Amino acid sequence: MRLLVLGDSLSFHGPDGPLPADHPGLWHNIAASALGGHAELAAGFGWTARDAWWALTGDPRVWSLLPRTDVIVFAVGSMDTLPSPLPTYLRQGLRYVRPDGLRRWARQTYVSAQPHLARLLGGRPVALPPHLTVKYLRDSVLSVRNLEYFMPVVGIVPSVHRASSYGGVHTGHAAAVRAVRSWGASAGVPLLDLPSVIGPHVRSGQGNPDGMHWGWEGHALVGAAMAELIRSVAVSHSEG
Repeated sequence: MRLLVLGDSLSFHGPDGPLPADHPGLWHNIAASALGGHAELAAGFGWTARDAWWALTGDPRVWSLLPRTDVIVFAVGSMDTLPSPLPTYLRQGLRYVRPDGLRRWARQTYVSAQPHLARLLGGRPVALPPHLTVKYLRDSVLSVRNLEYFMPVVGIVPSVHRASSYGGVHTGHAAAVRAVRSWGASAGVPLLDLPSVIGPHVRSGQGNPDGMHWGWEGHALVGAAMAELIRSVAVSHSEG
């Protein structure tokens, strides 16, 4: 079975930092191995559902993978829920500031201020509002179907965090969960309940020290749960 995973850093960040996409300890590779197959990953730091849409519609490598894909996993939506005191275009635009010294100063100033601003503003605005998360997920699935690819699609319920870099604030999570669950039910897209699977691992501090990414046990838990979800979906799809 060949999986195409559109994800964020939760898909390639281990207990000590980011890793190559083919690392066997990452959850998508664990899931693929349990299914006797292979996983391809398109992901980036901070990717939201909008970034997955951009990859699906604008990355020729992703286009080349679609004809060989048995199941698509939209493992995005978690980063959408994070506090974003600066508008996304300004926050991401810091990387383009020149000269280098000014860029480093601006970046460090924002990183230092972010947890305080997240608390001050009550965790709002978020990186991507729930209605836009759902819009990009819906449009992504429709675009795949319009290309006449009818493989099963699965998604995730946004994950949780205890990150000091966001002041431990996650007030945008509940609304995103409701919106994504509603979309999944209406679109017929099964969702892996990440908060149930990974929540205890993250909240107990067993994951990455940043309070957001997962340790190896967390990746193993998610990989096994995702394999089980995909297995049930694939069986239903074949029977249908």
